Amino acid sequence: MNFDLIVLGSGPGGYPAAIRASQLGMKVAIVERENLGGICLNWGCIPTKALLKSAQVFNYINHAADYGISVKSAKADFDGMINRSRGVADGMSKGIQFLMKKNKITVIEGDGKLARGKKVVVTDKEGSRKEYAADNIIVATGARSRALPNIPIDGEKVIGYRKAMTMKKQPKRMVVIGAGAIGVEFAYFYNSVGTEVTVVEYLEQGLLPREDKDVSKELGKVFKKYGVNVLGNTAVQEVDISGKEIVVKVLNRKTEKIEEIKCDVVLSATGVMPNTEDIGLEALGIKKDKAGRIQVDEFYNTGVPGIYAIGDVLDTPALAHVATAEGITCVEKISGMDVRPINYNIIPSCTYCVPEVASVGMTEAQAKEAGHELKVGKFPFSASGKASASGAKEGFVKMVYDAKYGELLGAHMIGSNVTEMIAEIVAAMNLETTGHELLKAVHPHPTMSEAVMEASAAAYGEVIHL
Repeated sequence: MNFDLIVLGSGPGGYPAAIRASQLGMKVAIVERENLGGICLNWGCIPTKALLKSAQVFNYINHAADYGISVKSAKADFDGMINRSRGVADGMSKGIQFLMKKNKITVIEGDGKLARGKKVVVTDKEGSRKEYAADNIIVATGARSRALPNIPIDGEKVIGYRKAMTMKKQPKRMVVIGAGAIGVEFAYFYNSVGTEVTVVEYLEQGLLPREDKDVSKELGKVFKKYGVNVLGNTAVQEVDISGKEIVVKVLNRKTEKIEEIKCDVVLSATGVMPNTEDIGLEALGIKKDKAGRIQVDEFYNTGVPGIYAIGDVLDTPALAHVATAEGITCVEKISGMDVRPINYNIIPSCTYCVPEVASVGMTEAQAKEAGHELKVGKFPFSASGKASASGAKEGFVKMVYDAKYGELLGAHMIGSNVTEMIAEIVAAMNLETTGHELLKAVHPHPTMSEAVMEASAAAYGEVIHL
């Protein structure tokens, strides 16, 4: 069978690429070895948010008295939360099946492998092989949990994010290795339902070490209040799973002292590694870096005519919305449209714990290092009328501007619903909006989004409510 485009992988990069290609008149096939929607929809973005929402509702009920409501004490139904999460994911996967039919995209089930002559060989579950040809092929095979050296993920005592979403029994004690978005979100969920959680992070900044330092510090305070034990600047030395309970040996990199932490399960949340093995890259001469990521140009050409790569197999931010943007950009370029390369300097990042964290652009430290003279404004939600009314006074909005030209260099938020608010800043940066333009844009009252206007005003010495 011959196609205009074959996409390997149906995750948030692959399936939007396939749909956009179909919209542009291409005959399209998509190859998937597991479930339509990939890791994001089935095991990542969507089901984790369902778990986090369950935890948030549980916490609301337990603090109902704060809102003048009297209720009996609530009990977390761990199995019920897990089942709801899986149900949400299953429903979304069926939605992708509908979209494939609607857009007349051929779905091929099995493991796909590149072959010479712009061909893909697909092996199904029974071991049968079939060959397909296409004018263009996009590799969108995604990524998986990365294990630490000498600490293999056995799926029982040392687990990755997939197992963390489907555990049959709630652990009493958990050690989370890695304090990025994945580690922080699971730490919040398990702590909320009663698991004793310790987070171990190698970098000194602690929680979300790639975010602005003020944000990491604020989240650290909140997690401490929740009872989460956070060990920053700490290296995992050994995970002993030989006994009844797991013993994690860690090294405090500042004091050089060794500490032992006992737990029931260890969650490895140290990032992801690309799924680029055994898909035929080497035979075609497609280059990878030392981490196994495919090397491409600004429009995702691999260097082999007609073969492209997008998403987590690249050295670009491993985020679903990045993969989607790359897939659409790649397909539009293939079709001959006049498209611009993606500006990776204005990619938003979100973490969905409570309080939420969202950011885009440079941190204050990065902007200083780049040589900018800065105007920085911060507005705390404790001064926000909507935040007070909502019972969500934790956190702030921080805006970073270039002092000379008023250029918006970055925004960093921690608080309720900030993962929705960050889109305003992305649009503003994309339109090259200045600080004065943003602070003069009338924001509705009362809203959490007013904090963007107020923080911008604070940067220019014009803040009203501080």
